[in-house]
Amino acid sequence: MHALIAPLVLILERWQGYPPRLLDQIGHPVIWMGNLLTWLEQRLWKDGQSAEQRRTRGIIALAALLGATLVVTVMVQQVLRGIPLGWVLEILLATPFLAQKELGRAVQAVADALLTSLEAGREAVSHIVGRDPQQLDSAGVSRAAIETLAESTSDGVVAPWFWLVLLGLPGIALYKAINTADSMIGYHNARYADYGWAAARLDDLVNLVPARLTAVLVTIASFFVSGASPSRAWRAAKRDAMQHRSPNSGWPEASFAGALGFSLGGPRSYDGEMVDLPIMGQGETRLGPYHITRALTLYRVTLNVLLVVSSLLALLILAA
Repeated sequence: MHALIAPLVLILERWQGYPPRLLDQIGHPVIWMGNLLTWLEQRLWKDGQSAEQRRTRGIIALAALLGATLVVTVMVQQVLRGIPLGWVLEILLATPFLAQKELGRAVQAVADALLTSLEAGREAVSHIVGRDPQQLDSAGVSRAAIETLAESTSDGVVAPWFWLVLLGLPGIALYKAINTADSMIGYHNARYADYGWAAARLDDLVNLVPARLTAVLVTIASFFVSGASPSRAWRAAKRDAMQHRSPNSGWPEASFAGALGFSLGGPRSYDGEMVDLPIMGQGETRLGPYHITRALTLYRVTLNVLLVVSSLLALLILAA
């Protein structure tokens, strides 16, 4: 059943996204997860704790988040599977955990803003990246937008779809809970080096297959995008991905860079601290709005390839 509804979830979310009115009225599941994590941190974090104590309490916070997510989604799925047309409601409930529409909109906003001014571009990109936007020139803003687009193709689209196919509504919700925990408390700074250890490591684990699958999908999509190169995409992924400090992020970034003939990665500033990341791909470095538009074209074709794959999988299951 999970694989059968997956293509419909992809279609609905890409077409409709998450309605802004619904966001204003009740928020979003990711916001609820974030609020629970914040509440847990306020009660579990104490100054003066040892590294082992912080790590243990971070594990407790993550377990509480995942336990709550699992209980709620399993109960909901069981109820829906027992009522007529419950699968329709299941599709509706799964769509908020994908980000096809919003990701494309947010990255397009950066390209549009850069056409207005560098300051407008910095403001637009600040909504989708964690690095310091004021340190970026036009090429840096463009690289940041494309890198986010590539990485989020994996953890915002392919990975949630993958876990939906495997485990249904609980799978996609649990994945998003892990990803949210990694974004909030994964060891990105000294405060969370121990407290966020479990969240970061589990996020690495659940993205191992989706990240590499994303590189495959991008490579296939490159056959259908003018000027893109499938051979460069896969060659860059194999050559550069494992140089990234993340075991997963390099796969989508390198495949995008190779396919489009860009160079991504390199030095960047986070909270005033310079971080020197390896280069993904070999090619154009002076990127601008036009290059963001090219990356968005590759992104949309990659979504089409994913939909075809998901639909074929559903048909195979129906025919079995």
